Amino acid sequence: MHGKTVRITVAEAIVRYLVAQRTIVDGENQPLFPGVYGIFGHGNVTSLGHSLEMHREELPVWRGQNEQGMALAATAFAKATRRQQIMVATSSIGPGATNMVTAAGVAMANRLPVLFISGDTFVSRLPDPVLQQVEHFGMPSTTVNDAFQSVTRYWDRITHPAQILSSLPHAVATMLDPGDCGPAFLGLPQDIAAEAYDYPESFFETVTHQTARPRPDTAQLASAAQVIKDAKRPVIIAGGGVHYSQAEAELAAFASDHHIPVVETVAGKSSLLASHPCYAGPIGVTGAGAANAVVSKADVVIALGTRLEDFTTGSWTVFDASAQFVAINAARFDTTKHRAVPVVADAREALTELTEVLGSWSSEQTWFDQAKTHRGELDAFVHSRVSDDGVWPPSYAQLVGLVNQQATTEDYVLTAAGGLPGELNINWMTKGIATFDCEYGFSCMGYEISGAWGAAMARTTGEVFSLVGDGSYLMMNSDIYSSVLSGHKMILVVCDNEGYAVIERLQTGQGGASYNNMLADSNGTGTDVRVDFRAHAAAMGALTHEVSSLSEFEEALASARAADRTTVIVTKVRAKDFTEGGAFWQVGVPEVSERSSVVAARESMDAGLKAQRPGV
Repeated sequence: MHGKTVRITVAEAIVRYLVAQRTIVDGENQPLFPGVYGIFGHGNVTSLGHSLEMHREELPVWRGQNEQGMALAATAFAKATRRQQIMVATSSIGPGATNMVTAAGVAMANRLPVLFISGDTFVSRLPDPVLQQVEHFGMPSTTVNDAFQSVTRYWDRITHPAQILSSLPHAVATMLDPGDCGPAFLGLPQDIAAEAYDYPESFFETVTHQTARPRPDTAQLASAAQVIKDAKRPVIIAGGGVHYSQAEAELAAFASDHHIPVVETVAGKSSLLASHPCYAGPIGVTGAGAANAVVSKADVVIALGTRLEDFTTGSWTVFDASAQFVAINAARFDTTKHRAVPVVADAREALTELTEVLGSWSSEQTWFDQAKTHRGELDAFVHSRVSDDGVWPPSYAQLVGLVNQQATTEDYVLTAAGGLPGELNINWMTKGIATFDCEYGFSCMGYEISGAWGAAMARTTGEVFSLVGDGSYLMMNSDIYSSVLSGHKMILVVCDNEGYAVIERLQTGQGGASYNNMLADSNGTGTDVRVDFRAHAAAMGALTHEVSSLSEFEEALASARAADRTTVIVTKVRAKDFTEGGAFWQVGVPEVSERSSVVAARESMDAGLKAQRPGV
């Protein structure tokens, strides 16, 4: 090789390369990879683990308790930093690797960067079959790590030391690409990780990355501007791309200048403050009827940084059949949906340039006044939901309302699965920009706790509140101890409705009988036994409270804020009191059944589908 070289192992070269990558965060030069979530095993401890220990000050390792959990924390970290920094998640071969596949799916669905590095079997195959190896008789080069191919943007298995000279830069470029962003995976066979190679020293030189901001094509911009100028009733759907381009200020100014109401997706929530005059509420199935009413009347829909998934679109029923879409997105794939006028660009730059083209144009005052009327309906609806009715246990909405009431502009709130996404999406009134994370791309149970650990690690101000149901808590809870162990505090509110109540709601709402969702209707002899969540959380080192009134809940929240470590607040919650969403949702209901209630549900589903917009 030309130039100076250094003879080091593949594992050491990977670590040195990661340490050399830098990025600009809020004007300051920071590590692109600020740390590693890791559980060591025989596939990664002797080589990669050794190198990480040698660089423990530059690239600290945070010990996970479960590989899926720590990788979910890495995903939430990426969301909390608005994709400006990337965590690494490393595991051994076998179950350690496959445990992370679900978390990779979460990162992939949500377009978030995480670097997964798993140990792998020996390239030489001389000791095969090795411990934890799953053998594929007709495909000997296949290992369990191939499972990551369907849930990562970039996938590679390192079978020669020189490969990382190409693979690592490509992995980083993919994770930083605004259009193709997602997780990257490297499989690291045990013999290759330990092998030495003469690497060029230049490979380890410091590189400072800057966020790419693709500008819109002039012709695309002109076409979009003309459609907007012709609109009588435009609306903006703000998605997660607004956060990742840090376009919140530009969105607020654009909406104000042109008198366009803004609704938010789950990923885009907290793009606007709830107090903003253009804010019209959350859209879709977990959105509010008042916000969906605005969208249903729109003749032009500006889809800004959203992938338009079914909970946003009400399975494509919330829009007027003749509505025209303008799709502004860094990902070309998202701009071509539903005959949209495409603008492939960074959201911030697109809004800036679009404003220049639109000039003094704004929507008609009567349209803006209609949106304001619906916003008033939203406020009244939320007030009715969060108000104390004097009945115990409380509803989800009442708990959300109290947390929201006590939250500051710096606090961050997080949830993921079950009934809580709808409750927070509707009833949470944003006080601070980019302070909301509802993982609803993959809707992964367990993200609420692990994700809160990752978010707490990423956030430098305020508290991290996470609301979790008893079902998700039981599925994955060990990162309560991770947060205590690492010293990254979170406030966890455990809402116990004694089962998977929101799925039971779907089950019975579509004509079925309650079965296997609530603890009371599950099979077994222990259906009367309940988990002591307070004792369980305390056993993992958390401070704990169990409340029996809303006043006690308020006191517990205040105590948790003053505490020096993770605090868990346990409360009962009503199993049948959900905030109604504002849109139709298509699910598979049997065409034939012996239950008349199922037949009726199918008829209702078919009727709802008549409003569905063709996907062409």
